[in-house]
Amino acid sequence: MSRDIAVVGSGLVGVVLALTLKKKGYQVVVYDKSCDIRTLDFRGRSINLALSDRGWRILDKIDIADQVRAIGIPMYQRAIHTIEGEVKHQPYSIKGDAIWAISRGDLNKHLIAIAEEAGVIFKFETPIWDVDLDNGILYTAKEEAMQWKAIKHDLVIGADGAYSRIRARMQKQSRFEYQQSYLHLGYKELVIDAAEVGEHKLAPNSFHIWPRKDFMLIALANVDGSFTCTLFMPFEGDVSFDNIKTDEDIRVFFAKYFPEVPQLMPDYIAQYLRNPVNSLVTMKCFPWIYKSKVALIGDAAHAVVPFYGQGLNAGLEDVFVLSEILDEYDEAKWDEILSRYQEMRKPNGDAIAELSYQNFREMSEHTADDTFLLRKKIESKFASQYPDLWLPLYDRVTFSTDTYVAALEMGKQQGLWMDIIMREDNIKDKWDSQEIMEKLKEIIQS
Repeated sequence: MSRDIAVVGSGLVGVVLALTLKKKGYQVVVYDKSCDIRTLDFRGRSINLALSDRGWRILDKIDIADQVRAIGIPMYQRAIHTIEGEVKHQPYSIKGDAIWAISRGDLNKHLIAIAEEAGVIFKFETPIWDVDLDNGILYTAKEEAMQWKAIKHDLVIGADGAYSRIRARMQKQSRFEYQQSYLHLGYKELVIDAAEVGEHKLAPNSFHIWPRKDFMLIALANVDGSFTCTLFMPFEGDVSFDNIKTDEDIRVFFAKYFPEVPQLMPDYIAQYLRNPVNSLVTMKCFPWIYKSKVALIGDAAHAVVPFYGQGLNAGLEDVFVLSEILDEYDEAKWDEILSRYQEMRKPNGDAIAELSYQNFREMSEHTADDTFLLRKKIESKFASQYPDLWLPLYDRVTFSTDTYVAALEMGKQQGLWMDIIMREDNIKDKWDSQEIMEKLKEIIQS
């Protein structure tokens, strides 16, 4: 019986996993190479989080959802800032549901405190250099070149992110499949400070997007009145991080593409120069488990780009699914438990990777396109009129617990149906007519 479990990685998924296992009665130790995350400054490197239904499920199950909501802000719509200075709004959900903007650093620190209070043991500044897969033995030392210390556990779970050491050891097995790819884009974090009275300078309950086709800026509100912004842009090219380096380059760039920024963020040049450029990676692998001794979870198993806001939600759904399986199986059968977990989650990890890349194109290119917005209006009207026939893809991914695989397949089918509708004569004039609603209904039912 595996009663003594090691979780490698004290990020969000690792801590929620540790707390979930602790609440089930397991002894859990979390190892992390960093110092106590509660002492770190996350500014400049983290993309703010968008928590949605899949993530909330496990937080509800372990009774900490209300504590997390207290440090978040609900966002009900996209606020799309055009280059002409207009702001167009696009509701996220046909039912008025919200995704929640939460500071990654604040949430991580909060979760560690909750887990520690529940009895989870944290071993910070304990880098894991290797693992004995057959025996569940971790090897640590202050530096990799020093003498390693062996630490044995009944089960080791790698929650150590896209560059996982646990996965790196598993990759040395025969027939281990591994695929890693980087977007041509990088990202740089910026911050809009709160107004002098502590108020938000933009509407806090919207996800703000400045789409510019090949690059974009986004902003999510924080409870202290600030906004965490992320500039996504190519590494190389005419408009790129490589070409925008001097004060004058930055001034000209923002004046041309984001003219509101200097007023919202007076120190934008200093922030741009100070904060690093980070990369965006998609990672797939198989298998996720080794016998009954080792497993991967979250980004260690399926890192995705952040454009659906599902990276954390997918990782937390991994935890939820594993928790549900543990509720069903005899504790002694960890080989069956882990096999079932892998069987259920691997296809969905691949599906959300594809969905995330698709949504990048939607956010950066399509949200500024009138035809795309019209398409969304038709979908929304039809869904409100025939909710049993149509659930928009975004709602299916974000506000339902359908599998990612099912969402991807249905999204492709809905796209084909809408292609037919958008070819209708004078669609811009009669998009909200009953004629169009009945035509779409006929297409679906046929």
